[in-house]
Amino acid sequence: MADPQRIWTAALVVIGDEILSGRTQDRNVAQIATWLNVQGIRLTEVRVVADDAAAIAEAVNSLRARNDYLFTTGGIGPTHDDITVDAIAGALGVEVEINAQARTMLEGYYETRGGLTDARLRMARVPVGACLIENRMSGAPGIRHGNIFIMAGVPHITAGMLESLTGKLEGGLPLLSATVGCWVAESEIADLLAEAERGHEGCQIGSYPFFRDGRTGANFVVRSTDQAVLDRCIADLGLALEAGGWPVIAGGI
Repeated sequence: MADPQRIWTAALVVIGDEILSGRTQDRNVAQIATWLNVQGIRLTEVRVVADDAAAIAEAVNSLRARNDYLFTTGGIGPTHDDITVDAIAGALGVEVEINAQARTMLEGYYETRGGLTDARLRMARVPVGACLIENRMSGAPGIRHGNIFIMAGVPHITAGMLESLTGKLEGGLPLLSATVGCWVAESEIADLLAEAERGHEGCQIGSYPFFRDGRTGANFVVRSTDQAVLDRCIADLGLALEAGGWPVIAGGI
């Protein structure tokens, strides 16, 4: 029987020179992290790497070894600089092959869009031993090899691939959260926050300061897998802040 207290983890490798150059703003980190939380899986690390086979391989081998799952985004398109599949195959020590099912999918998708060219056929290439992740948006599937999930870099396509994986990965309890905010410098209440966390086993409290409208404030996010424990912690934290003279704003500022 699975341990309900086990924490399942995942890492993410974001691949692409365009991310590192600042020309493209990544949106996949947030949507993948949110999706993973619902699946009961914690995103523990994100690494952004260039379109460089050695950098991709090093990141993949490092992160897949210390997490239950590894996701990658970017670099699986039809152009010469889409090298993710080759880099991951090299990291795994396997060859690259044309997946027959992926080829059939692409033939159907491009039948009325100019046909399956050699460039488009590149999107049917997978590391030997892989299976496919359904993509209803553009025809080109994602790829799964063991605990590695190779996904598109385009956010709405990534979202579709995540949808097809929903409920199919083994995970633990979803991570729940609640937020309160105060107009206070976090340094003034550091001890109060630490005491609140110590007094509520199973909860973590994150402090997120900001400066707005000439005032210093902070939002405090309490996280737990147990709703009852979470509710007690957020209530007790609010009471402690109020008692210290810092009015609480439920839901954050």
